[in-house]
Amino acid sequence: MDVDALRARTPGCAHRAHLNNAGAALLSQPTLDAMTGQLQREAEIGGYEAAAAAREAIADTYRALAELLGGRPDEVALFDNATHAWNAAFYSIPFRPGDRILTGRAEYGSNVLAYLHLAQRTGVEVVVVPNDEHGQLDVAALERMVDERTRLIGVSHVPTSGGLVNPAVEIGRVARRADALYLLDACQSAGQLPLDVAEIGCDLLTGTGRKFLRGPRGTGFLWAGPRALARLEPFVAEIGSAEWTGGRDFAWAEGARRFETWEYSYVNVLGLGAAVRQCLELGLPAIAERAVALGARLREQLDALPTVSTHDLGAQRCAIVTAGVAGVPAAQVAAALGAERINVTTTIAAHTQFDTEDRAVHPLVRLSPHYYNTEAELDRAVEVVARVAAG
Repeated sequence: MDVDALRARTPGCAHRAHLNNAGAALLSQPTLDAMTGQLQREAEIGGYEAAAAAREAIADTYRALAELLGGRPDEVALFDNATHAWNAAFYSIPFRPGDRILTGRAEYGSNVLAYLHLAQRTGVEVVVVPNDEHGQLDVAALERMVDERTRLIGVSHVPTSGGLVNPAVEIGRVARRADALYLLDACQSAGQLPLDVAEIGCDLLTGTGRKFLRGPRGTGFLWAGPRALARLEPFVAEIGSAEWTGGRDFAWAEGARRFETWEYSYVNVLGLGAAVRQCLELGLPAIAERAVALGARLREQLDALPTVSTHDLGAQRCAIVTAGVAGVPAAQVAAALGAERINVTTTIAAHTQFDTEDRAVHPLVRLSPHYYNTEAELDRAVEVVARVAAG
């Protein structure tokens, strides 16, 4: 991987150390070119006409995402963000009173709110599976807790609040044996780690473009496999997801398109496609190797500082690193880094409700390097944290 060349094609690298890729990564020049080119066409010939001219490139976004996930293009649906993609899947599951949803302590805050909402509305039971000795979802406990009332196993592959990588493949084996639907939130793993829906064994997978895929904000996607398509009833019907068949009847669109809406920002769709293609060209194994190594280096350096501790769980960890400085608020540490043009953010207790109940460590400073970051940038971030810790 030619890091210097990749940085040269990333305008934001020229003036800032961007360690907030778990929030929104820096766009590359090819992605910018794809987006600005489509925007220029819309301005010159009209929005509908520009979309028609880009028909093949739009179709290639579906093909690229299918290749990324190991699925088929007709199993991919596009959305304006990952939460809408996740909601389209979750709220289409035909839950009944007494059904059970099993999830983990690392589950993302919006997903948890949806579980609680459905529990209040329909009487489903939300069950939180404990962590194992590594701090990841305890697969043995999950297998003991699954029963005939389990309608869904919903898991965040990588949480928003740390470097944990949940054992997605092992969870998939449990879901298959139990004949329960398996919904994997891959927002923080797509573009950072290899994903293969067949190997994972999930029925539904959601992700975003703006994080480690380095796509634009305002993009999300859903992969829906055959079992999901056979069991789900889309909760919204409109001209993008269904077709009037005459009289008072309609038919759902084929494949995962039945979950989509008609209107898109095709500027963003083409940007997403370009970003995914770049990811595929670099190769997920190479991306994962470098990103995870940068995260491990940063975690080790921070742990070596007096009064600084990292809080990432799991037997397997990724590029996301969360840390705290004893006696110093996380926001103050993040502000000190920002003053040195180092982009980071902080975790939010209410965005990881079940983890907060268990550990009560949030907020923490979250640093999330990616493959285009350099070791020198990490060293500079550690120096700033060391100064803050020293008072």
